[in-house]
Amino acid sequence: MSDSNQSTGSSLSVSERLARGIMSCTPEKDAGTREVADRLLLDISGLCIAARNQSYVKAALASIDGDGACTVIGFSRKLDAEGAAFVNGIASHGEDFDDTYEGGPVHAGVVIIPALLATAERHALSGADLLRGVAVGTEVMCRLCKVAPMRVHKAGFHPTAIFGVMGAVAGIGAALRLSEKELVNAFGIAGSMAGGIIEYLADGSWTKRMHPGWAAQSGYRAVRLAIGGFEGPRTVFEGRHGLFHGFANTLEGDFEAMLAGFGEQWLGKTIAFKPYACGTMSHPYIDCGREFRSRGIDPESIEKIEAETAEGIVHRLWEPLAMKRSPPNGYAAKFSTPYAIAAGILKGDAGLGEYDEKVVKDPAMTRLASKVSYIIDPANPYPNQFTGHIRVTLKNGQVYEHRQGFFQGGAEHPLSAVDLKRKFLANCEYGGLPLASAQQMAGTLAGLFDVQQVDLSKLPV
Repeated sequence: MSDSNQSTGSSLSVSERLARGIMSCTPEKDAGTREVADRLLLDISGLCIAARNQSYVKAALASIDGDGACTVIGFSRKLDAEGAAFVNGIASHGEDFDDTYEGGPVHAGVVIIPALLATAERHALSGADLLRGVAVGTEVMCRLCKVAPMRVHKAGFHPTAIFGVMGAVAGIGAALRLSEKELVNAFGIAGSMAGGIIEYLADGSWTKRMHPGWAAQSGYRAVRLAIGGFEGPRTVFEGRHGLFHGFANTLEGDFEAMLAGFGEQWLGKTIAFKPYACGTMSHPYIDCGREFRSRGIDPESIEKIEAETAEGIVHRLWEPLAMKRSPPNGYAAKFSTPYAIAAGILKGDAGLGEYDEKVVKDPAMTRLASKVSYIIDPANPYPNQFTGHIRVTLKNGQVYEHRQGFFQGGAEHPLSAVDLKRKFLANCEYGGLPLASAQQMAGTLAGLFDVQQVDLSKLPV
């Protein structure tokens, strides 16, 4: 590619074209964007409450020196905008129970909601401004997944972290009505703030939990720098030393796929909401496990379990197989499909409780997970569709098989409003928030996009 703008078919850079699209789009005219934003706001807030007593959230909160005027959901202490975005981003992603865009996968809500709530409080924005920012930010994160599918993960990085900082810039910039020049500079600056390796997979350590919070606070800082006149490269996306060269090892990204229909077709409306507290691509396998549980098959009678899977998820959810069969801790178990299958069969669920350390170390769980193996299906539709399959062979030679061609909670099989409210209340209960307070919180959040000025000070703690 001799010209850094060649792939765009335009003399404008990708960030310039994207900035113009952001400035002219009207997400408020699409009812579906409001519905998804409402769902994201409720889900993310419940997840923050669920995680508020966890050690990693307390560590994140303790790392912030300065206080401010922005809300940390579930806490009385208030922080500055960057601090609140950081802690809320960590809390909402920490239990891996958050939203997913199937075409990525990428977790948009855990970056965009914390970033925009902090921005809205800090700059006294209206609910309409907040809605605009949420819609644009989630949309940009989803669309970035189209440029070089699966390449970011293969290069060893977490797409939510890499694309999240750009989505945060887009959302905050849209809410604050930045000029084209300010947006372009903010994107350029944010490219040097992107980061997030996936080495947490080696031992179940906490760094993945940090990625959305880091992206959210970095997006805010990039915008503030741009407003102050700081300059960033206009070719940050497509340049020879740009974002996709650095994090996807490619200069051949399909930026037309990202930009086509921006402001007219809202991919963010297809964001999925998780019914299980683990890596999304394991969810259909949990459902397959639950199917065998419903058939009344005695787990002790199982000789072996074979699963067909996509090559693109093996390095995260299947290998190293010995470790995935016996995860070292509850967080590592969230990225183990063998454990997920065992949970589906033995527990009939994979909620927060099923990833408790004592449950993960239950000999019955480890024994069954150790019987799980996989083969790669070259025709698997990942990442555009998440599917599941298991074949169970009993000790007496009988064989049973089940396939599921969809992700429960995804665009084609979404969680209902009742399901999502039930999840929210359960998460609040898990985090120690009384039912009456949780109901009050849900009511406040339901009208947040309609207020004249966003104020979260009355949220219960």
